[in-house]
Amino acid sequence: MSFRLRVLALVLLVAAAATAATAWLTLREAAGQVRESAAADQRSLTRITEGLRAHGATHGTWDGVLPLVRSLAEETGQRIRVATEAGPVADSDALLGRAPRPGTTAPPFLVDPRPRLELPAGLSALGLAKTTATAVFRYGTGVTYAACLTRAGHTVTTTPGDLGVPDFADGGKAPGAPAGSASCVRDETAPTGVHQAEFAATEPCRNGPADALHACLRRVFAERTAAVAPQPLTVRLGAVDDAGRTLAVGPAVAVAAGVVLAALGCAVLLSRAVLRPVRALTTATRGLGEGDLGRRVPAAGRDEIGELGRAFNRMADSLAASEERQRRLVGDIAHELRTPLANLRGYLEALRDGVLEADPDLLDSLHEEVLLQQRIVDDLQDLALAEAGALTYHRRALDARELLDACRTAHSARAAAAGVELTVTGPGPGAVRLHGDPDRLRQALGNLVGNAVRHTPAGGSVRLELGRADGRVRIAVRDTGEGIPAADLPYLFDRFWRADAARGRATGGSGLGLSICRRIVADHGGTVTAASEPGKGSVFTVLFPGAPRAEGEGENGADF
Repeated sequence: MSFRLRVLALVLLVAAAATAATAWLTLREAAGQVRESAAADQRSLTRITEGLRAHGATHGTWDGVLPLVRSLAEETGQRIRVATEAGPVADSDALLGRAPRPGTTAPPFLVDPRPRLELPAGLSALGLAKTTATAVFRYGTGVTYAACLTRAGHTVTTTPGDLGVPDFADGGKAPGAPAGSASCVRDETAPTGVHQAEFAATEPCRNGPADALHACLRRVFAERTAAVAPQPLTVRLGAVDDAGRTLAVGPAVAVAAGVVLAALGCAVLLSRAVLRPVRALTTATRGLGEGDLGRRVPAAGRDEIGELGRAFNRMADSLAASEERQRRLVGDIAHELRTPLANLRGYLEALRDGVLEADPDLLDSLHEEVLLQQRIVDDLQDLALAEAGALTYHRRALDARELLDACRTAHSARAAAAGVELTVTGPGPGAVRLHGDPDRLRQALGNLVGNAVRHTPAGGSVRLELGRADGRVRIAVRDTGEGIPAADLPYLFDRFWRADAARGRATGGSGLGLSICRRIVADHGGTVTAASEPGKGSVFTVLFPGAPRAEGEGENGADF
């Protein structure tokens, strides 16, 4: 997988994981807080209901409930509005000094402070009816007494009584109540006819089964005590502009921080994976700039980073090879010039000391040696100019066959002296045309022909072939010489390279001819290649682009 795809996959993975983790954790926190909020609301509702019911059940009236409503509103944070059928009783907004706000559309709930009648077991229907009548009387007198005490500023205490009806007692003057004594008296004696009326009210219940009997008697109890007991209280909670319970910020911040830390951790791992090879490249590049050409970087992957490492290593190899070629060039030049200069120096010192006489043969030998050195220097200058792109060319259209004939003529004497046959084959004059500098092209081809003649034994042949190949001009120099080993072919066009490992001068040449030939051919848009088989000879092939066809020129005079 490429580095780009790996980075994209990792980023998507981090983003997906971060999104999923954020969503899951947020949902979890939100659900937990919603449950907690619902539980808190239920606790508030229970607290309000129980508080109001306890007040009504204890005091027998809703008088004095205002402080309780205010306290419950402050404790639960709810807006509380209570009312009876007779009208509003209290509003926590008004009690807390606020302007009353519009209420919500939530349904109200009822708070009924009347006790639930508890009937004893084992009694007959008639006995239960009498017990119910007694309970109605007891509760009526007790709740009336409790209401009187409340209005007089006294506290009321209750204790559980039988049949579920509480017993009310005077708890004394309440703190802050006005001076004076209460004139509340509880009459435990029923007026004549009271029990009979209550008993008569139970008559419809006496003929049913036990469960229905109990339910009917409880209903009678509720109906007969409704006139004296506190009316059921209608309670409404909330207001339209209540903010309500909000989600806690802390858990959400913690979740976000956790996701950020996880994303940062993944980013750090990614950056380390990316920057490790980059740092290695930086260090190796710095070392390369300081002259350490042996620096290399690991390049095992197949992604872009691995390809970059391999490109760097190739560049470093190329620089090291170039540096090696430069050192070898300096050594080759010193080698090429040291021996002939030493010979010249020895002969000149011998002439100066009178050891030798300056006869014509000696002077001719010294002159030939100087010319050889001059040729080496000229070849070096030509190669330097060609590689710098500063070599001057005078280009024009020319006949390729005439170019080859000129080369054959220039080297025919040397070939004849070496016993080598030198021939030209291919289309005749005017058939193949080139565009280039004739002098430089003769120089390039002359280097190839000279090498071929030099390395071909007597009785062999060197053939200059002219032809066409894929719309290009093909010139080949083929010999039947000693051949070149396959291992040496890649180095043929290197400067000062010779197949002769001893680098002797018996084979002649400056060692720069093939390098100059390749440069000149390249400057003409062509290529030169070599193929050889030891013992059978070599062939050097040059391909040039053809010159544009002259106006009026036909196919027989076509160029390529």
